[in-house]
Amino acid sequence: MNNLWKYIIIASAVVLSAMVLASAYTQRARSLTGTITVTGLGEREFSSDIIVINGTIETENMDAAEGYRELEKSRSAVLNLLTKNGVAEETITFHMPSTYKLSESVYQNGDYIGSRFAGYRLSQSFTVESNDVAAVENAARELPSLLAHGISIEVNNPEYYYSNLESVKLDLISAAAADAHERAKNIAENSGAELGNLAMSRAGVFQITAATGDEEFSAGGSFNISSRDKKARVTVRAEYKIKHKAK
Repeated sequence: MNNLWKYIIIASAVVLSAMVLASAYTQRARSLTGTITVTGLGEREFSSDIIVINGTIETENMDAAEGYRELEKSRSAVLNLLTKNGVAEETITFHMPSTYKLSESVYQNGDYIGSRFAGYRLSQSFTVESNDVAAVENAARELPSLLAHGISIEVNNPEYYYSNLESVKLDLISAAAADAHERAKNIAENSGAELGNLAMSRAGVFQITAATGDEEFSAGGSFNISSRDKKARVTVRAEYKIKHKAK
């Protein structure tokens, strides 16, 4: 009977020791696994294929009908200059004209006594939107020359866009994701670990800036429309599972 209890105690000690060793091995195995977080970059330069020019012509006259006839002459001058410089007429849009009554203040002995009618101001905005970027750029430079012919005209700076921007964005995300994977792989290998499956991935905001210069990025993303040549950039933050090789 005493021998039986001795064997029972020894067996229990062996089982307990095995359990402790198994627990220690499990904890060690867990400590050999983890994750690694990296940021990949996708970047590409491209040239805009759409140009937009906005401008306004206006005239002032005491007679509204005469003022409108002057506005028509100004409109014809703008149209002729643009088409003469290679801009397709179908890309030019003249918007609804606007008419404003003008007034001027009247003073007597230095005191304001009211206002009186001072004529009409008629204005009309126009837009040129074209894929012929070079032709519209050249023509837009000539528009201010109409001022020398008595035409009141104001032309805004060109705006530049790209028709296939969504495709660029998708390509950049793929490039940034591939860059993130390559970075994670290099870090894992140099740390004596094996790279596992992707646990999480998130793309950042797109930054579209001028191709040259030091234009600042924005936390909400930037979208440059003032430069013909642009640079698009996006980052992808990725988290991978890793397993360190047991020594």
